[in-house]
Amino acid sequence: MARAVPERDAACAIAQAAAVIGDWWSLLLVREAARGRHRFDELQRELDISRKVLTERLHHLVDSGVLDKVPYQEGPVRYEYRLSPTGRALLPVLVSMQDWADRWLLGDGTLTASADEHSAEAHRLHELPGTRLPRLTLPAHTGGERDPVDPEAAATVLFCYPATGRPSPLPDGWSDIPGTVGCTLENRLFRDAYGEFTAAGIAVHGVSTQRPDEQRAFAAAEEIPFPLLSDMDARLSAALRLPTFRAGQALRLKRAIVVVDRERTVRHTQFPVTDIPHAVETALARARAVASG
Repeated sequence: MARAVPERDAACAIAQAAAVIGDWWSLLLVREAARGRHRFDELQRELDISRKVLTERLHHLVDSGVLDKVPYQEGPVRYEYRLSPTGRALLPVLVSMQDWADRWLLGDGTLTASADEHSAEAHRLHELPGTRLPRLTLPAHTGGERDPVDPEAAATVLFCYPATGRPSPLPDGWSDIPGTVGCTLENRLFRDAYGEFTAAGIAVHGVSTQRPDEQRAFAAAEEIPFPLLSDMDARLSAALRLPTFRAGQALRLKRAIVVVDRERTVRHTQFPVTDIPHAVETALARARAVASG
């Protein structure tokens, strides 16, 4: 259970944060809530945790303001546990921890925007088909917030990319990081094939961690016809446990493609993406299969 903060550390924000989320089970509960698992039984099943420990940790996270306890059924009353604004603010921390472990614990310490096909990151992405993307919204370059999944489309292609060099300059040494080069090319290829996607009833959304205003300037310069979504708050990254890397003091998405059907079920993933033109062609073919099925 969570430990009380010693008086000597009362003004230490790290100690205060550790008292709330420094416990193994508490962190994993935040992870699962971000992935769309909100009910007691599904949390217990996913984490293989005892009912007693789960009850204690849920109460602790509710009391700490990380989770909101929300009724979803009457007679008897049953509750879901959803991330509060305080809890959602933890998502960049959670993704940063994942990024650190991918690089330094599960990897060899190399800074890369790609990954080996047999890496832990690739394994996570390859295990995604069959899972559902929880309901969430992301800021769009067109203004406001949008669901990453287009409810009117038979399938949605989400292509994640590190960053474009327009309008803001990329960090020093960017092109020396394997896998970073090609973001503008990828956007142009999806732009050029956009008519084929829409003709098949497929939506296309580009996703990066750049700010919406940066994405807006890029979209205007390149005449991008589809929405560019900003995952700057790590909502999508946490929901799908997407692979990231850190460059220019910011988390960036590694290049990946996810195809989702209208029921929000992931049907296809591509990672790592090393041949961008072939990846765009494959995304179109796989999304067409989902749309026609």
